[in-house]
Amino acid sequence: DFAGNWQKADAESADAVMSRTGYVLMYAGCPIHWVSKLQTEIALSTAEAEYIALSQSLREAIPLMSMMKELKKTFPIEIQVPNFNCTVHEDNQSCISMATTQKFSPRTKHIALKYHHFRSYVNSKQIEIHYINTHDQLADCLTKPLGANLFFDLRKMLMGW
Repeated sequence: DFAGNWQKADAESADAVMSRTGYVLMYAGCPIHWVSKLQTEIALSTAEAEYIALSQSLREAIPLMSMMKELKKTFPIEIQVPNFNCTVHEDNQSCISMATTQKFSPRTKHIALKYHHFRSYVNSKQIEIHYINTHDQLADCLTKPLGANLFFDLRKMLMGW
């Protein structure tokens, strides 16, 4: 566990093999929703764990996008209103590849269909997935132990202090 409860014996325990999902949803540069929790299924690779985390985060982001679109229609505003799109920052190239291509490979065909729900949004460009360096990935402070310098840098990017 990233909170300091991990013991060396946990490496041998079948209960300790779940990956941790962490994500931060931001609007106008401010965090509005954040999560850090264990995944409910065992991922067979880091790319699969990242893909599951991406899917779980977009389960929260897609309804927010729909709500913003409804608000845009409901409240007449005299100024030009921007389109609401979602930009996702992902630090795993294999995960980005799985999310942006429609084909299955022998290594990814076992991933449950329930994790592919967001692909139509990616294809229609409502959700864009961009690579980000792992040292700039804000959610890492929610999923793993970090050195003090990196933790403080990510906290400053996330919270502004």
